Amino acid sequence: MKLSFLSILLVAFTITAQAQELDKNQQLDSVIISSTRIDLPFKENSRTITVISASDIKTSAATNVADLLQQVAGVDIRRRGTAGSQADLYIRGGGFDQTLLLIDGIKMDDAQTGHHTMNAALPIEVIQRIEIIKGPAARVFGQNAFTGAINIVTKKNLENSVSLNLETGSFGQLNAGVTVGTELENSSHIVHVGKLTSEGYRNNSDYDNSNYFVKSTFNKKAQAIEMIATFFDRKFGAENFYTTNPDFNEYEETQNSLIGFTTTFKTEKFKIKPRIYWKRNEDLFLLKREDPSFFRNLHITDKIGAEVNASYTSEAGVTGFGVDVSKVYLRSNNLGNRNRFMTNVFLEHQFKLLDNKLDITPGIAVSYFSDFKFQAFPGLDVGYKINNNLKVYGNMGYTYRIPTYTDLFYNDFRTTGNADLEPEEAFAQELGINYNTNTFSTSLAFFNRDAKNLIDFLRPNTTEEIYTATNITEVNTKGFEFDASYNFKIIDFNQTLAVGYTFLEDDILDQNKNLSRYSLNTLKHHFTTRLSTQLFKNLRQNIIYKHAERTTGQSYNVWDASLVLSLKQVELTATASNIFDADYIETGFTPMPPSNVLFGLRYNFN
Repeated sequence: MKLSFLSILLVAFTITAQAQELDKNQQLDSVIISSTRIDLPFKENSRTITVISASDIKTSAATNVADLLQQVAGVDIRRRGTAGSQADLYIRGGGFDQTLLLIDGIKMDDAQTGHHTMNAALPIEVIQRIEIIKGPAARVFGQNAFTGAINIVTKKNLENSVSLNLETGSFGQLNAGVTVGTELENSSHIVHVGKLTSEGYRNNSDYDNSNYFVKSTFNKKAQAIEMIATFFDRKFGAENFYTTNPDFNEYEETQNSLIGFTTTFKTEKFKIKPRIYWKRNEDLFLLKREDPSFFRNLHITDKIGAEVNASYTSEAGVTGFGVDVSKVYLRSNNLGNRNRFMTNVFLEHQFKLLDNKLDITPGIAVSYFSDFKFQAFPGLDVGYKINNNLKVYGNMGYTYRIPTYTDLFYNDFRTTGNADLEPEEAFAQELGINYNTNTFSTSLAFFNRDAKNLIDFLRPNTTEEIYTATNITEVNTKGFEFDASYNFKIIDFNQTLAVGYTFLEDDILDQNKNLSRYSLNTLKHHFTTRLSTQLFKNLRQNIIYKHAERTTGQSYNVWDASLVLSLKQVELTATASNIFDADYIETGFTPMPPSNVLFGLRYNFN
C-alpha cells in the first residue's frame, strides 16, 4: 500500500459535515503541558507534542497503554502478544533505549535495559492524559530522551466513586479491575487493583498479570503533598521472544514498582516543585521454562532519586531551572553488581517578543555520571504565532544516551557486551507548523537527526553467530509527519476523525547492514486513522486502521474496532482486534495474535 502526503491531506480536508463547537474541557489550548519546567499551554509550545486526552482514551478501542500508543503515527510500539505483557517503545526510528517514559514527571528509565520501559505503563482507568514529546529532549529531560519522551499524567481525583470492570474473550482472556476514588476533608485518594490473565493464543504465550495503583493527596488545606505508588507483577510465556528454538519454551517474570512524593510551593512569580522517589524493577528470565538450571537470568535494579524543578517569571520572560540526583543499584547473575551516581542540571529561559508573537527558548542540560563523567547538551526552541490558531516553529539541540548495563556487560551464547562503549550522541533539527481550533487541528513537521556512536549489536561476518555491542560510526535519520483531527456533529452527537502519517528514512553510513541486529527494522511508512462516531444516544462506534511498512520491506494492515453501549451506571463494550486476521510480526520472531474479540462490562457505583 503506497501512501502519499497528498492523499492524506485530501482525507483530512474533504470532510463535509458541519463543525460544531465542542465542550471547552476538550480544547487542547486548555491543557498545560506538565512535563516541562516552564508551564505552557499546548498551543504555545514550540515542539511537536501530541496529547492523548481522557476522551481519546475512551474512544480508542484500546485496553492498555501499549495498544493505545500504537495509534499515534511516529510512535512505534513493538509488541510480543496481547495485553502489553512485553512491548518496546520507539519514537521516530530511535531504539527502545532512546525513549524516556515518565509517570507524572518521574523518570522511569531503567539502567539494565530499555526493554523494561513499558513495564511501568499504568492501567488506562487512572490516566488523565498522555503527553508525547517528539524530537531531541535531552535539554528538557536529560538521559534517555534521545528521540523523545512520553509523560503519563494520572487523574487527580475521582470524587467519591467505585467502578468495577470485567472483560473476557478470545484466548481465555479474563481482565478484572476495581477503581475507587474518595474525597475526604483534607485528603483525596485513588486506588486501582487489576488482574489480567490468558491461556495464550499460541504455545507458551499465556500470562498472569497484576496491577496495583494508589494516588493520594494529603494536607490539601495547607501545603498539599502528593503521593503515587505502583506495583506491577507480570508472569508470561515468552515463546521465541529472543530465540527461534521451539524446544526452549522461554519464560519471563517482571516486577515494576514506584513510590514518589511531590509538593509545590508557589507565589505570583516563583514556583518550585521538589520530589523524591524510589523505582525498582526485577526481571527473571528462563530460557527453558521447566528447567531453570539450563539458563537463568535474574536482574534487580533500584533507582533512588530526588529532584527540584523551578520557574521564575520576570519582565525578561520565564526562567526554568532544575537539578536531579539519583543513584542506581544493579544486582545481576549475568551483569554483575553495579552502581551509578547521576546528576543533571537544567537551565532554560523563554523570551517573548513582537507582542508575544515570537518566543525564543534557549536552554542547556549538564549531566554527570560516575562512570561516564560530564556531558553538556544545549538546545533552542523558536516559535512564531501567525494568529491565535496558526503557529510555525523550529527547534534544534544535542541529545545523548549512555550505554545500559546490558550494552556494557551482557553475555550469552549469541550476545556479548562491550565495556568500552561510548555514549550515543546526536544533533537533531525540526521545522513544523500547527493549526488548532475547537473543531479542527493539524500539524506538519520535518525532522533530521545526525547521530554518531549509536549502539548496535553487530557480528563480524554473516557466518558468525556472536553479536557484540558496538558503536556505529554515523547514522542519519530524516523524515516528516502529519497529523489531523476533525470534530463535528451529526444529529447533535459528537464525531471525530483523526489521521496521522509518518515517513522515516534511516541511512546507516559506512556500515554493512547485513551484520546488524536492530538497526534495520524502523517504520518507513506509518499511517493511522481513527473514526469515532455516535448516531444513537447511548451507542458509540470506533474504528481504527493502522498501516506499517518497515525498512526491511515487511508491511501489514491492521483493523481494530469497538462498540460502547452506555446505560446509566452500566457500560457494555465489545472490542475486536485484528479484524481481518492479518499475519504479521512487530519485532523479533513472535507472530502477533490473529483476529480476536473482548467483551466488557463496567459498573459505576457513584
